Amino acid sequence: MRRLFPSLMCLFAASLAAVQPAAAPEHALMTAMAQMNTAMARVRMTGQPDRDFARMMIPHHVGAIAMAETELHYGHDPVLLRLAQEIVVTQQQEIVVMRRALAAHSHPRP
Repeated sequence: MRRLFPSLMCLFAASLAAVQPAAAPEHALMTAMAQMNTAMARVRMTGQPDRDFARMMIPHHVGAIAMAETELHYGHDPVLLRLAQEIVVTQQQEIVVMRRALAAHSHPRP
């Protein structure tokens, strides 16, 4: 048994090393998706389609940005890395647009 235990520990450590690199990006992606889904589920519908759309899409975009940042950190494919960069930039800009629209519509016009 004493000779078997170190062998099992080495095998366990080797298997962890093999799994660990994939676990971090997978965890980051799943965390981003869970946070996005939670934030979207907390949005109360107002019956105003424009307002509801923007309020739902903001957390959706935040989640997409988090997932794109995971790709930028762990990814290797140049096409997907470029796409992830574009997602970060465009969705940040779109969040600004939606927040401005929400702010503009929160005050009744004279």
